[in-house]
Amino acid sequence: MVVCVCNAIRESQLRDVARDGQLRCAKAAYAQLGRKPKCGQCPPFACIIISAVAATA
Repeated sequence: MVVCVCNAIRESQLRDVARDGQLRCAKAAYAQLGRKPKCGQCPPFACIIISAVAATA
């Protein structure tokens, strides 16, 4: 599933970065992917995904 349409970031990419980087926020995850949030609609959803990954780690 696409999490961020502006940057074409998929949920699987976000989960991989969160797993590998021990990240806790969307901004840091986007930076790891070489991107920045643009319109601001996706960071709340990205944070939910990152939190879910952290909870299972």
